[in-house]
Amino acid sequence: MKYENFNPQIHDTYKVAKLVYDVDFRTFDLLFKTPHDAITKIEKDLKKHEVDDTFKVILNDEMQVIGILMMYISKKPFDWRLKSLKLLIVDILDYFVLCDVKKDDLYLAELAIDESLRGQGVGRKVIMDVIEYARSKKLNRVTIDADFRNMGAKKLYERIGFSIFNKKRVKIGSFERGMYNMELIL
Repeated sequence: MKYENFNPQIHDTYKVAKLVYDVDFRTFDLLFKTPHDAITKIEKDLKKHEVDDTFKVILNDEMQVIGILMMYISKKPFDWRLKSLKLLIVDILDYFVLCDVKKDDLYLAELAIDESLRGQGVGRKVIMDVIEYARSKKLNRVTIDADFRNMGAKKLYERIGFSIFNKKRVKIGSFERGMYNMELIL
């Protein structure tokens, strides 16, 4: 397994868009008519993405994308790219439920593993690599979010050693979104 900065000129943008969709499919499904519409819009946005060190693709030995990882230290870099209104709404909803990141925190913002590899320890391995990276940088903690409806992710994070330090939710009409904000003190 290898990590590379996502580069839309090199990596399979459709595959990456599908993985981004998988992270937050419930919200995307609310805003788009079909999963295909959401993935197509995400892919279009990804093609404008500039290479940076916060957004990684996870590659197998054949250099195929098997996952994505988005992480940053202390403060999320602001993305100045113009987005579609619906993708902007996803960002706004995120603002209300995601972890508050402090100085010397590593925030694991997104992690998605290809469906065919889920349950095989790949996600756990990625999280352990992120924790080791945070330790090497002498950071204070690693933070991550688990959707209220994703008990599998929450349980995985707890088995690794994360604990809940906050719960956030936003409700607009019949739409509700909530996250367990979790931390691992290093």
